[in-house]
Amino acid sequence: MTVAKTSRAPKLDAVTAAAVEQAREAAVEHAKDFGVGEHLGAVAEDERIVTHLFACPHPAYSGWRWAVTMVRASRARVATINEIVLLPGEDALLAPAWVPWSDRIQAGDVAPGTLLPTPDNDPRLEPGFTGGEFAADADPAEWSATRAVVNELGLGRERVLSQHGRAVAAERWSAGDSGAENQSSKLAPAPCVTCGYFVRLQGGLGSIFGACTNEFSPFDANVVAVDHGCGGHSDVVAEERGVELGVPVFDTIGVDDNLFD
Repeated sequence: MTVAKTSRAPKLDAVTAAAVEQAREAAVEHAKDFGVGEHLGAVAEDERIVTHLFACPHPAYSGWRWAVTMVRASRARVATINEIVLLPGEDALLAPAWVPWSDRIQAGDVAPGTLLPTPDNDPRLEPGFTGGEFAADADPAEWSATRAVVNELGLGRERVLSQHGRAVAAERWSAGDSGAENQSSKLAPAPCVTCGYFVRLQGGLGSIFGACTNEFSPFDANVVAVDHGCGGHSDVVAEERGVELGVPVFDTIGVDDNLFD
């Protein structure tokens, strides 16, 4: 018959529990300028092993405690210092939990000189028409000919944007300044799709996005949605312009007729 073992809480050793001043002296020597506060109690860690707790008065470590662990050898009459550490209590002021860089990075964080590795399982990408990871298994001569064809057609990328990648990009762009739900679009005379400065993107995203080429628009060189808009629309006629481009030159008072002589 097997007898089940029951776990019992360790008994507080009388000798090590009574060595409060010995534990305090060790804590004071270790703490230096941090200081050691009042005795907060003793905890039995194991047989003849007791940890004394002292408050830490340092203002930067509110709620922390000095923990001085003391041990007593079998049949010994005195306790000895085993370890001294500063530990947080239940209400201690703690630093925020560490978050890996890969989880902290946000959109726009890639600065000049920063490298952002692409994960192998990035759902925004899928294998291109270059053979991907299976390219090494192909016949060298056959693969060379295939490579020449795909390069000529502009398909020489190992990975391309997946359908999921296009969808999340479209959702992000539409919700931002490139979409229709902003003040610029609401006050625009017409949408970008009817503007002469609007150049459509290629591929699936071209059905709803293009690039602005108006150097006077705040969206020049940016991707904009077909239903986006701004005051720089090409159909704004001269009489409607807020600022006339080129000559004649107007000042705030009148027109200098000498410019046209």
